Amino acid sequence: QAQLVESGGGLVQTGGSLRLSCAASGSIVSFNYIAWYRQTPGKQREFVASINFSDFRNYLDSVKGRFTISRDNAKNTVYLQMNSLKPEDTAVYYCNGGRGTRDYWGQGTQVTVSS
Repeated sequence: QAQLVESGGGLVQTGGSLRLSCAASGSIVSFNYIAWYRQTPGKQREFVASINFSDFRNYLDSVKGRFTISRDNAKNTVYLQMNSLKPEDTAVYYCNGGRGTRDYWGQGTQVTVSS
């Protein structure tokens, strides 16, 4: 049973930066893709960024140029570097991974951007 554990959330001022980590139990390369989603109360979970097994990256339009997804296979970890943060980036951020026919989710990490 794969596990994904997020960390790195916190409180930051507008314009600041945070780096989120998604650590996988077992090999990160066994996942077809790893993605980050975010959710605010009363809204649907929203796709933020993803990276697949061939390092193809995809981003939500509103985070392009500010967020960067990357991975360290040796550490079995995927990162989301978030720069120039805005109050509208405030959300719980979730890590998601696909392996075979199964979909895995982490428990989420809170990111709060103060104005």
